[in-house]
Amino acid sequence: MTITRSARGTLTLSADHYASPALFDQERRRVFERSWLCAGHASELPRSGSFLRVDLADESLIVVRDGQGTLRAFFNVCRHRGTQLCWEERGDAGAALVCPYHAWVYGLDGALVAAPNMTGEGDPPLDKSRYALVPAPLAVWDGFLFVSLDPDPEPFESARAMLLGKFDAWRLAELRSVERKVYEVDANWKLFFENYSECYHCPVAHPALNRLTPFMGSQSDLDDGPVVGGPMFLRPEAESLTTTGRACAPPLGDVSGDDLRRVYYYTIFPNLFLSVHPDYVLTHRIEPLRCDRTRIVSDWFFDPRAIAEPGFDPGPAVDFWHTTNEQDWELCRRAQLGIRSRAYQPGPYGGLESHSAAFVRDYRRSMGQTE
Repeated sequence: MTITRSARGTLTLSADHYASPALFDQERRRVFERSWLCAGHASELPRSGSFLRVDLADESLIVVRDGQGTLRAFFNVCRHRGTQLCWEERGDAGAALVCPYHAWVYGLDGALVAAPNMTGEGDPPLDKSRYALVPAPLAVWDGFLFVSLDPDPEPFESARAMLLGKFDAWRLAELRSVERKVYEVDANWKLFFENYSECYHCPVAHPALNRLTPFMGSQSDLDDGPVVGGPMFLRPEAESLTTTGRACAPPLGDVSGDDLRRVYYYTIFPNLFLSVHPDYVLTHRIEPLRCDRTRIVSDWFFDPRAIAEPGFDPGPAVDFWHTTNEQDWELCRRAQLGIRSRAYQPGPYGGLESHSAAFVRDYRRSMGQTE
């Protein structure tokens, strides 16, 4: 079979890109502090007062649903003495956000409502309008929450225009996560992007996956820029990627025709992997911790109507990908160890690795590097 995709002569990155703390600090400033970062899904904020704490690029943010149902994002910093307001990863703040240190009270719109016992004898009244929570830009795409640490980022609709309308048939905004697994792996965050973006390794590392979607059966519909990926094709006897090969639920939304025989994989630079199956959606959210350690938050999303059906069992999908994930994480860990060797030199990507090569090119553009 002829490989129609091309890596365009791109080479893998040098060793310091995976092992240098100084370069990791540069990435935080040039990549993560300037990009739209996936922070979760709107379904995690079901009611007024629901909040998420999101730790990204050495910063902590709060995403909260206000009394009118509007989603807002703020830096997780009290304006009094800098204490983090929200310590839990998610919860319900009720009608207000209250600092656990000195009980300053903020409305769900970020305004300072009360600062008890702040005015001593002879002190002027506190001007509360000066001490609202610091907002962060927030965008919602098909239910997924994206935040930016840049106070004036390029609008999400233009920065990620290639996503708009792409998955309307799957109705991603309506889905709910039924399972979350959190992994921490001793490997650089970019190794996970490179690994996820190609199935060249699948016959050796993922025999169960390769039996359902042969590694040569893939295409590319986005092959450059911040969103890269395309479909892989299910074998005739397979319905989805599960331990049984059978679907765990009816097709999502309005999925029909050829999309019932495909699994779509996309990387959304710089911290989201989106795997779209006929019956469920899997996401991996990447959180770099150090130059050689990464947290991956994985969620399995299904239609709420399927979830409510008697006998609904997402286990075959969860188990299939948990096993596959563990195989991939070990590959990334071993790659991190090998890259540390004096024998390592940048090597060539092949045509089946064109999406990995595209990620490297976009990474270099974000870092201001030439190839």
